[in-house]
Amino acid sequence: MSTRVNEREEEQTDAPAPAPYGASVAEAARATRFIDVRGLEKTFSGDGAPIQALRGLDLTVAEGTFLGVMGQSGSGKSTFLAMLGGLTHPSGGSVSVDGIDLYALPGERLADFRREYLGFVFQSFNLVPYLTALENVMLPLAVKRMPGAEKRRRALGVLERVGLSARAGHLPGKLSGGEQERVAIARALVNEPPLILADEPTGALDSETTVEIMDLFATLNREGITIVMVTHNPEIRRYFDRTIVLRDGRLDCELPACAADIPL
Repeated sequence: MSTRVNEREEEQTDAPAPAPYGASVAEAARATRFIDVRGLEKTFSGDGAPIQALRGLDLTVAEGTFLGVMGQSGSGKSTFLAMLGGLTHPSGGSVSVDGIDLYALPGERLADFRREYLGFVFQSFNLVPYLTALENVMLPLAVKRMPGAEKRRRALGVLERVGLSARAGHLPGKLSGGEQERVAIARALVNEPPLILADEPTGALDSETTVEIMDLFATLNREGITIVMVTHNPEIRRYFDRTIVLRDGRLDCELPACAADIPL
């Protein structure tokens, strides 16, 4: 995968040129640890006692994996996803994606990382109600230095990819729940990220639409995009390459090796 964040480029420029074999080994090693989480901790302070959302989480995920994250409410799933996305600084530990130590980046570089590496998809869709489907998809391109016509062409391209090119001019309120989710997925894809983070993306959808959306995610994964998806729905586990279960902020187990009565 090509390097996207300037800091990685600078590190590679400053480093001695490795031998071709060494370079291939290093690339392979990074691909197997595309996501590398070590000792991840997060404590939220409030009016009462501090709340430990994550307690020393360790996890590695290979590039191209479709990872499911399950667990009961309060197990730390959404906090974990937010930290993978560079949205919430940890209280301890580290998160690396494609060899980039997220929380060692200065704020501006972390914003660059989110824009260039990540696509976010959420249960609530987070679409702007007074913008059309096309305009919603174009939002992540606002800071890109490219002609407006190119932004429009790219946004129309991803809408076509998710089967919604004919609905590009519709406002979210005129779209079904499944169509709104497809717009949200198109918006996540428009910057061509290698990693998609999805938090309960089918939670508000009926079973038939859920299958359609999960088939779309599976297609994107087969095309090489790494996907991490938080879900409560055990019926979509069949789409995942791996499924981990969190409990009380810790990695409890990985299916299918979990105990039969493990709460999901």
